[in-house]
Amino acid sequence: MPAAALAKCVNGAIAFGAEGVGDTMTKAIRIHANGGPEALRWEDVELPPPGPGQAQVRQTAIGINYSDVNVRRGGFYLKQKPVFPLTLGNEAAGVVAAVGPGVTDIKAGDRVAYAGMHGEFYDDTGAYVQSRNVFADRLVNIPDGVSDQQAAAMLLKGFTASLIINKLFTPKKGDTILIHTVAAGVGIILCQWAKHLGATVLGTVGSEDKAKIARAHGCDHTILYREKDFVEETLKLAPGGVDAVFDGVGKDTFVKSLNCTRPFGLMVNYGNASGHVPPFELLLLAKGSVSICRPGVSSYTRDVVTMRKAAAELFELVRTGALRIEIGRTYKLEDAATAHRDLEGRNASGSLLLLP
Repeated sequence: MPAAALAKCVNGAIAFGAEGVGDTMTKAIRIHANGGPEALRWEDVELPPPGPGQAQVRQTAIGINYSDVNVRRGGFYLKQKPVFPLTLGNEAAGVVAAVGPGVTDIKAGDRVAYAGMHGEFYDDTGAYVQSRNVFADRLVNIPDGVSDQQAAAMLLKGFTASLIINKLFTPKKGDTILIHTVAAGVGIILCQWAKHLGATVLGTVGSEDKAKIARAHGCDHTILYREKDFVEETLKLAPGGVDAVFDGVGKDTFVKSLNCTRPFGLMVNYGNASGHVPPFELLLLAKGSVSICRPGVSSYTRDVVTMRKAAAELFELVRTGALRIEIGRTYKLEDAATAHRDLEGRNASGSLLLLP
């Protein structure tokens, strides 16, 4: 091997193996084409040593997000041009096994977590793997009092909630918020955070079991949207309309939710579990002078200082008990297809984890 490093490309990231250090193998869930859960394959992949600016992380818990389903299906993110084979996933927690040249703020043995790389969160995936090389500036240290599973279950969802609450709408005493799928991963964090800040929370759920979970995490009023019209129920509970709607569902809920807001209220669409929000007439906003926003979490976490500050706030909320991270189910990494079926079928509440 020459004195110069050898470049290798793994999951879209360049890693440089040092002279005399050979590649190892690890297990990963990959897809070779877009498709259903059956497209997920359990395979061996090469793992080079960490390159400049990288850390090699032995993963202990991997977060599952609906964006993983959308990447697997394909065609959802309009600018995405996947290169196969592709390893899914964009958040995980684990232990640093080694660091590459130039890494000084992370060391071997550190407990760390990450949620996304440098680009859009769906562009540079690769978390569904036992071990991987990660850009060190994307890592955050996990403090004492927060478990690896909590960190993996909350970081991307928590960043989404932090973006909404710190940049778009900060709930306060006297405010009333409607959160769609309030028992889901992001929804349950938003619910607890809004309650912590003094707001009244209304939440839509798909079953009585999920309603119990939502109420246990601070939701004041739950609405079974499969049995009742959520607009009518919302206006019974908040006759003047809610101050804000936090919507992670998209197509099935967003436009209807225009009828739930008070004058000068805010509607935030942060996810599209049912599909993209369809085109609608902008003049519909004039009736109540409603504002809308569709944030992207990568715009919030791209800056390292901002990302680590947000992570520190989230970890402190968990450590003090203001946020309880609901881990709905865990699965072996090789059983990722089962996890995807449960997520798509809305058969689980809280966050889902893969365990390597």
